[in-house]
Amino acid sequence: MKKWISLILTSTLLTAGLAGCGGGSEKEAADASDESKPLKFSISSTTSGNAYAESSKDVNNDKWVKEFEKRANVDVDLRMIPLKDFDSKMAVMYAGGDIPDVVQNVGGATDKSMSGSIEAGVFMPLDDLLNEYAPNIMKAVPKEAWAEVSYKGKIYGVPTWISNPSRRATYIRTDLLEKTGLPVPKTMDDYLNVMRAFKKLGVPAPYQARENFKYADIGFGAYDALGYQFTERDGEVVPKFYNAENMEKALTVYKTMYDEGLIQKDFATIQAPQYSENIEAGNAGIWTANAASLLDFRTKVQASVPDAKVDIISSPEGENGLKGYGLYSSVNTSLYINSKVSKEKAIRIIKLFDWMQTPEATKFFSFGIEGENYTEKDGKIDYKFPTDKAGNDEQGFRSLLRWVGDATINRERTELLPGGQDVLKALDETLADEGIGGIGFVPELESFSKNPDLASKRPDQAPKLIIDHMVKMIYGKEPITDWPKVIEEYKQKGGNDIVKEATERFKNKDGVLNQSSRNK
Repeated sequence: MKKWISLILTSTLLTAGLAGCGGGSEKEAADASDESKPLKFSISSTTSGNAYAESSKDVNNDKWVKEFEKRANVDVDLRMIPLKDFDSKMAVMYAGGDIPDVVQNVGGATDKSMSGSIEAGVFMPLDDLLNEYAPNIMKAVPKEAWAEVSYKGKIYGVPTWISNPSRRATYIRTDLLEKTGLPVPKTMDDYLNVMRAFKKLGVPAPYQARENFKYADIGFGAYDALGYQFTERDGEVVPKFYNAENMEKALTVYKTMYDEGLIQKDFATIQAPQYSENIEAGNAGIWTANAASLLDFRTKVQASVPDAKVDIISSPEGENGLKGYGLYSSVNTSLYINSKVSKEKAIRIIKLFDWMQTPEATKFFSFGIEGENYTEKDGKIDYKFPTDKAGNDEQGFRSLLRWVGDATINRERTELLPGGQDVLKALDETLADEGIGGIGFVPELESFSKNPDLASKRPDQAPKLIIDHMVKMIYGKEPITDWPKVIEEYKQKGGNDIVKEATERFKNKDGVLNQSSRNK
């Protein structure tokens, strides 16, 4: 049955590719080859949840789209897909055959939202075009990102990449640390001692925990025991929680935190809003969050505690030298060119993507229009930062039009902000030495769909079966030494099938993402 479904899907996609908007006519080729004329093309892209984009009644007549067209010498038919409907709308697009010249995906070449289109030949390989016409892109994109937009050794996508996939960081209230008289913690034992000192100061949550250990996995990275990652072990590719020794050490840390009141007693039910509220109210001493949020945390915590100092420090280092949190994917979004587009037009499209890496383009996407949004004197930018949500949404929309670039953070704007250098230092120095890698699969393993309780519901949290046992052990309802029994339960309930498929995919190099952990 599965083979028949695959054949039907492939047939549908091949038909869709033939019916797509990219016609490849002689007139199109002639028009595209004349670079004095605007490049006319169509593109579908995500709104990324941006309110400005999603409220636009006619995005193609938007001020910023028109300005972009003028600067880039293009005439674009932009079709934006709301993020919440992205997967379903992409499926409808492929089924209907109305495929634009360029398609943006959230993720890489073989993610489920691509519906097998790469395999079906709907999009063209881009290796030759990129090598000849995109020197800026080829120089900037990391090899890990190319791997995520490739299929069978050929590059099909042009990514918006993440140059630093170690994005999560450990935050600390430096003002509280100074009151304790303790040095900046380095090991897990150091961290526990700081938390104990914070408790003596009356801090309600020495470490801010959260449901499913999401943004609360400080105790797992140091022991290489992140429950959602896979690793190679004894000739097989297995979940990292198969290492009972590491898992038991990590769980012992959390049980110590729970027993001593260093995390909240109801940590297992604390959801995102309460997590944020506790931190912003000044109730947390240490927490985990994306490094890019540093300035936002400083502003909000200081609104509650004016003398608060919030900083990013190195995460606890384990016996093996590892520290930090799971590494992110190296691709945020990616672009694919319809295989029916003429070569001349494809060349112009690739050149456009490469133009997006130039200083001229970077300045426009970051700051807008000179004289209206910013001024420049002696090479220094004076930018009018937006002061309300509407302005921030509009700024975000302008950035969304840069379809190819480094999405780690907008460095140009960040370095102009008070404290912005602290954010860049955290990314470039602190996080450069930490981050836990593992083996992943795109598309995800088929055996996950058969065993939903054994599959991670999110890329950064362990499967439900595993989380349930972790919580019980921390609460003292099960002994931590029973972890080998948890592994056996996982195996018996379908884990053996998962490991078998993961191992076969790994050996066959079939959609494998293999990230190395970082350390000094």
